[in-house]
Amino acid sequence: MKILLFIHSLHYGGAERVAMNLSSEWAAQGQEVCVVTLTSTASDFYSLHDSGKRITLDLAGATNGPASAVVANARRMLALRRVLKEVRPDVVLGIETRPSILAILAGLGLPCKVIATEHIHPPMLFEGRFWECLRRWTYPFADKVVALTEKSRLWLQEHCHCKRVTVIPNSISLPIPVVEPLVSPQAVVGAQRRVLLAAGRMAEQKGFDILIDSFGRIASDFPAWDLVILGDGDDRRALTAQVAAAGLGDRVLLPGQVGNMPDWYERADLYVLSSRFEGFSMTIVEAMASGCAVVSFDCDAGPGDIITHGHDGLLVRQVGDPQALADALSILMKDDETRALMASRARAVVDRFSVARVFSMWRDVFTQTGAKPSGLVERPSVRATE
Repeated sequence: MKILLFIHSLHYGGAERVAMNLSSEWAAQGQEVCVVTLTSTASDFYSLHDSGKRITLDLAGATNGPASAVVANARRMLALRRVLKEVRPDVVLGIETRPSILAILAGLGLPCKVIATEHIHPPMLFEGRFWECLRRWTYPFADKVVALTEKSRLWLQEHCHCKRVTVIPNSISLPIPVVEPLVSPQAVVGAQRRVLLAAGRMAEQKGFDILIDSFGRIASDFPAWDLVILGDGDDRRALTAQVAAAGLGDRVLLPGQVGNMPDWYERADLYVLSSRFEGFSMTIVEAMASGCAVVSFDCDAGPGDIITHGHDGLLVRQVGDPQALADALSILMKDDETRALMASRARAVVDRFSVARVFSMWRDVFTQTGAKPSGLVERPSVRATE
């Protein structure tokens, strides 16, 4: 079976890692896989499976005003349609809202089955009136819409009038893939220090400003602990300034992007997610699978589907409240025994979101669309999706 995935780029990010790992798993299972991006390969952070095909449209870039946006996206849709006619895939996956919309439009009248996917709880990220209207209009034409959580499924059914919506979570397998750049934890944090770890794009969504505030409120109570935030993004300068203004320069460390996340999960004593909203948060699953207890805001959506409060982590109901987050962190930072117990329980997440279970759901979706997923087999995986 030929499977084509369409995504804006393979930059550093959660949805990008989903595309990389989905495509790699299917390629490893013997499917013909093609990944199409709007950007060139020069900006890639992730690498595809050796047998995967890569096509770049080179049509990324900002537009000036509504008219130019319509023209630019019409060009993107037509370019993708030409690719679909050339590659002739059995199934097309749009990764995230805008690529999904373009994939649906590009596939109209063609024999391929088009699946739209959402990687953020839709109401938490306003795409703009143009794209919100297009989503409501195009999603009912998709052969299937895939959401990460039940809450997102219900929203899509109500607001986009989609009847064919399925929930498929992301999967986890060990070992977690390692890519460049490699940044050794030993080069960043002292051997005797306790590590509170966070990771993700430095953007408002991730709430690292809240996290720094929270840590600052309890830093003096836990002099042996440092906060390490992995990742990069537009908010790096503001976050660096916030750390300096709080006098936390030697306690809050921002080493940038890293590709060796397994080393960092192993080094961490506790993982924290401070996001204002999420789609699923693969870093929570990876941290838990690596034996870390997790403290997370119970944001829309995802953390509440992964963490069992009080069993394998803590959920903070007051999303965005730095004091509430600080209080929850304090509970586990001061209690080694409880933290270790939750960490041991957290490893069960590997079974709950196993590759075999999740890719069985994908096989069912392919079958439901009328595609023929012959040859898709269950096998030990070398990938983990975000």
